[in-house]
Amino acid sequence: MSTAGTCPRCGAPRVQAADCPRCGVIYAKAEAHALAAAVATPPAETAEAWSGETSDETLEFRLRIFAIPLAVLVAALLVWSGLGHFFVRTFASMWVHETGHAVAAWLCGYLAFPGPWFTPVANSRSPLLVLVVAAGLGYGAFRSWRAERKTWAALFAGILCLQLGCTLLLGPRAARQLIIFAGDGGCLVLGTLLMATVYASPESAIRRGWLRWGFLAIGAASFADVFALWWGARSDYDLIPFGQNEGSGLSDPSVLTELFGWTTGALVRRYVVLGVVCLVGLAAVYVWGLWRARNDGAGATAQE
Repeated sequence: MSTAGTCPRCGAPRVQAADCPRCGVIYAKAEAHALAAAVATPPAETAEAWSGETSDETLEFRLRIFAIPLAVLVAALLVWSGLGHFFVRTFASMWVHETGHAVAAWLCGYLAFPGPWFTPVANSRSPLLVLVVAAGLGYGAFRSWRAERKTWAALFAGILCLQLGCTLLLGPRAARQLIIFAGDGGCLVLGTLLMATVYASPESAIRRGWLRWGFLAIGAASFADVFALWWGARSDYDLIPFGQNEGSGLSDPSVLTELFGWTTGALVRRYVVLGVVCLVGLAAVYVWGLWRARNDGAGATAQE
């Protein structure tokens, strides 16, 4: 009898024969079955990895359900409170407001530098700026297309068309009105875009670096601040900040009504319409984000 090894089936000491004297199994067949079973069983760490992926997809789906509605609700509550409104205006919506002025100026071909409470804008268009912005947007569209990021490519191409339209089709007077309007308009549009970064792809630096949560908070605060003002102004014109801004001249509503002849009703209506359009767009992105997350979760479950 040999003591080198044991029977794969019953564990009895192995003998120098083709089969086991205790259980009668043929050693070669038993070893083949054991090897096949080991290959068919996935490693424990792989199963854990699949379980982790499924958990991540489930968490992402839940975040997409509650993130934007909760952020907008919290921002609205802050706007309706005195101290909360001060912090929202100072640390969020003011910066997005000034960025809105600057972005509109750049799209129209004017140099602008967003700063706290005031954005200086050049008196005339800069051909060099027009070329730089157009080249940057075109390059972004090209690189995105080459990287098969078609959504980003379409976004860059759309902004490029918008920039060319604002530069070539708008005269100086119309461009100035757009730049002024784009302060609060920027809070609505840029705020919506910032909130939409919640749906960034897993490979995006915005999502991997947790930037999307900061963008969500800033976007929700900016949007809620401005939309609440103009929605309330439909029935109370006293809410509109007419008059002088300390150190920077007339306020945006005063410039549009006093210097460019907008009526107060038209001013309110245009901001409200823009805000509603942004809400509709955000709702569409919200539904798409839930659908996408649900499909991704179903795909991960099927793979498991």
